[in-house]
Amino acid sequence: MVLQSKLFKVAEVQISYNPKFKVSERPQIRSSNDAYRILRQQWDSGKIEFLEEFKILLLNRRIRVLGVVNISQGGVAATAVDSKVLFASALKANACGIILCHNHPSGDIDPSSEDISLTNKLKDEGALLDLIIMDHLIISKDTFYNFADEGLM
Repeated sequence: MVLQSKLFKVAEVQISYNPKFKVSERPQIRSSNDAYRILRQQWDSGKIEFLEEFKILLLNRRIRVLGVVNISQGGVAATAVDSKVLFASALKANACGIILCHNHPSGDIDPSSEDISLTNKLKDEGALLDLIIMDHLIISKDTFYNFADEGLM
């Protein structure tokens, strides 16, 4: 019996990362304030007290910023974080470290039990990929809560 081969149509997947700045021109994170300032400028001031959003700051080995990625946007009280999207973004940029960040539209920056649980879950998942979750910031219009500074990392 002669088997005929079938031709399958499949999508080609390409991975690319095209930074627009030299490494020396990228900001370096030296403190939680540095991370807050960079991340805060990425938020639409008209939405920060209206909708919860989740973003990540991607870092290289020298803790220089590779980019900021919008992971999700939700409602008034929550947003869903798909770890596949989060880690795919980090891997695509060849990041070594990640700083997590989301806002609380209420202005209350204390972490919820869900915030702590998500942080721990992402830390464990990142470790499998050799990606370090360095910090998690909860921001509001005027201030922020920092997991690392509070000993939660």
